[in-house]
Amino acid sequence: MVPSGLYWAVLGHSRCPPRCLCPAAAPSPTLLCARTGLLAVPPSLDRGAVELRLADNFIGAVGRADFANMSSLVHLTLSRNGLRRLAPGAFADLRALRALHLDGNRLPALSGAQLRGLASLRHLILANNQLAAIEPAAFAAFAATVEDLDLSHNNLPALPWEAVAGMASLATLTLDHNLLERVPAGALARLPRLARLDLTANRLRALPPVPGPPGPSLAAGGNPLHCNCELLWLRRLARPDGLESCASPPPLAGRLLWAVPEEELACRAPAIAGAAASPAAVLEGQPLRLGCAAAGDPPPALHWLGPDGRLVQNGSRRALGADGSLQLRVATLRDHGAFTCVASNAAGEAAARVQVAVLPLPVPRRDGDGDGEAQPGPEPSDMARAGGNESRPAGERRIVAAELTASSARIRWLPQRHVPGIRMFQIQYNSSLDDSLVYRLLPPSSRSFVLRDLAAGREYDLCVSALYAEGTAAPPATRALGCVRFATAGGSPGCTAPRPHFLGGTVIIVIGAAIAASVLVFILILTARYKAARRLPAANVASVCSQTNGTHRPPEPEPPPPPPAPPAPPVLAPLGAPGGPPGTARGRHAGAPAAASGAAAGRRRAAGGRAGAGERGGGQRRAG
Repeated sequence: MVPSGLYWAVLGHSRCPPRCLCPAAAPSPTLLCARTGLLAVPPSLDRGAVELRLADNFIGAVGRADFANMSSLVHLTLSRNGLRRLAPGAFADLRALRALHLDGNRLPALSGAQLRGLASLRHLILANNQLAAIEPAAFAAFAATVEDLDLSHNNLPALPWEAVAGMASLATLTLDHNLLERVPAGALARLPRLARLDLTANRLRALPPVPGPPGPSLAAGGNPLHCNCELLWLRRLARPDGLESCASPPPLAGRLLWAVPEEELACRAPAIAGAAASPAAVLEGQPLRLGCAAAGDPPPALHWLGPDGRLVQNGSRRALGADGSLQLRVATLRDHGAFTCVASNAAGEAAARVQVAVLPLPVPRRDGDGDGEAQPGPEPSDMARAGGNESRPAGERRIVAAELTASSARIRWLPQRHVPGIRMFQIQYNSSLDDSLVYRLLPPSSRSFVLRDLAAGREYDLCVSALYAEGTAAPPATRALGCVRFATAGGSPGCTAPRPHFLGGTVIIVIGAAIAASVLVFILILTARYKAARRLPAANVASVCSQTNGTHRPPEPEPPPPPPAPPAPPVLAPLGAPGGPPGTARGRHAGAPAAASGAAAGRRRAAGGRAGAGERGGGQRRAG
């Protein structure tokens, strides 16, 4: 029976789902569906509701369409329903939601898609679930707005602390009754508004300092705290009502932290118990492990320094183990020397040196390498300072580099039938300008391999090794087959490698030189003709002005002079005839000058006639 003192609309409200109560006197649309035995979210919800309470039901899953288009919803309660599954994007449309209560359910984990879309969320209550893992992206949608985060009474062994440290507005963080073993240093210092932190009943042995003063209200009782100098900050809070107690060391076990004098909260500097390399000496290219053990209070952190004094970090060739060991997957000559293991804690640090011997591959040295004199040119690489082929005749080389180009080379080697149990072949090489080794592993049936992506104009040192097993239980061993030095095309003149493109380059150079010479000769010819033209005398041109019709007529060319008459054949005169007729010899000799003078006079008369004709023509033209 509905209470008479309240205004309810149970069935009369047109949008009120069955079994739900919709108070008409509420200032905003409110749906009260708690404790109604619902097995699923009612499909006939008022999509304009502001508050929806579905607590204490039997809703086992929330689907994508259950809260679709409820963009005005501000408060949603799904507590104590036995929820096991949240569909990705189940709350994607709840952009105005400020409080979400999911406590008292059976959620096993949270993913980034399940809480997507909650851009205005202020309070997220996830207590009393079965959470064992939370993805960092689960809090991304509301990291800047959330103020209250309750994850208590779950099974969390760890927390995405980076995501939590990004919650700039977080004021209350409740993490009690979980399985947390560690709180990273600095994670809490990045929460400037944190006012209350509850870490009760976890597995914490140490606590990093919280921001302050005054700092948040902290509760950390029920943890197996290790009381040493790292907890001096917590001891100095001087809280007689605090429940933090010591679980270790044995002299302080069972005592409340605030009752322990500060001088008894001491730390012990680290001491290295042992550091060694296994094995102590290896061939180049083989693995190597360095171990280091140290003791101290608190347990010291271990790190390594290389032979060059630099801090060793994880990489493709080196790997740091959780126990402080260092694994060299591929040893090179740069690893030869002393590695230093450094152990440090709050009380100090200690160091120990480990000598490592990396031997070069056992290949024959080149001729002339033992004279003790430095050879000119670039320094050979660390991989093979002595090639295995240079000291052999050309017909006995076991490793051959052929088909050389600017970026590739084919490597061939002889079959190794005398080595039983070959598992694979290993090729390792580097250039004279790069000491980083490159490795290739090939099947045992291989007899050649094409190297690609080489640098043009560089010398390379390359060695081939056979990896074989002496027995079924024995670890694989390495046997060097030989080394070779080669150079890619396009390098310095000292390189002896064949150059397939030499002919084409020569032809191009010759053609270019011919073109340049032709252009030069053409320019010289033009220059000579220009200078010759400038030295020629100017031609006499008669300028005749014609005023007959306003046009200019060039002067008429002078006809060439008639050719001279051929001389008459001589006629011999009789001896003793002093003067004879003109037909005699004497008469002919005497008449020759007269004929010449007559011809000259005829030419003068012809010239005068032409000149007179010209004058007469000019006069006629002037008269006209």
